Amino acid sequence: MSFDVDIEARRGDFTITAAFQVAPGLTALFGPSGAGKTSILNMIAGVVTPSQGRIAVDGHVLFDSAAKVDLKPNHRRVGYIFQDARLFPHMSVEANLLYGHKLTDGAARYAAPDHVIELLGIAELLDRRPASLSGGEQQRVAIGRAILSSPRLLLMDEPLASLDDARKQEILPYIERLRDDVKIPILYVTHARAEVDRLAGAVITLEKGRVASVK
Repeated sequence: MSFDVDIEARRGDFTITAAFQVAPGLTALFGPSGAGKTSILNMIAGVVTPSQGRIAVDGHVLFDSAAKVDLKPNHRRVGYIFQDARLFPHMSVEANLLYGHKLTDGAARYAAPDHVIELLGIAELLDRRPASLSGGEQQRVAIGRAILSSPRLLLMDEPLASLDDARKQEILPYIERLRDDVKIPILYVTHARAEVDRLAGAVITLEKGRVASVK
């Protein structure tokens, strides 16, 4: 499974032009702040509409300006993990994890709750509320919630940016396990070179809204 992106978006005087393909595994979208990384993720997720172009995942078209296709975000089957976990505060960890899983059609589910809970080491957290968790624990739950919606692809927007160094070192091994275990494309936004070197199988470098290199 892979996904193809060929999009253009104009934001005032700033234009984002990006064309690339992402294969299964973790691909880093790397570059300085303001390069357009998060805007590209938002276009893939359907939160922002490109001016023109096409986005397709494993042959499923999410957006095509020429064909007038623009799927709503909830129909794209895209998992999105942000800098902050954005868990539902009134729900237990278990209820947060199963939220998207229950909304996903049974025929489309590939992620099993027991396996994801073991993969992320969160079995002991299931009865707790988000407010009682550390930042690293919250992010692991957020990752689990996204995976349990059985997405076609996973977007991770600087998921370690809000964590201190100790929490980053705590969660990095779990992202590595996720990368190796879940056979879907992962597009990982960061401006931290150390994260790129440790996690990424491929790197797309952005500069001023354009793809400078793909390695």
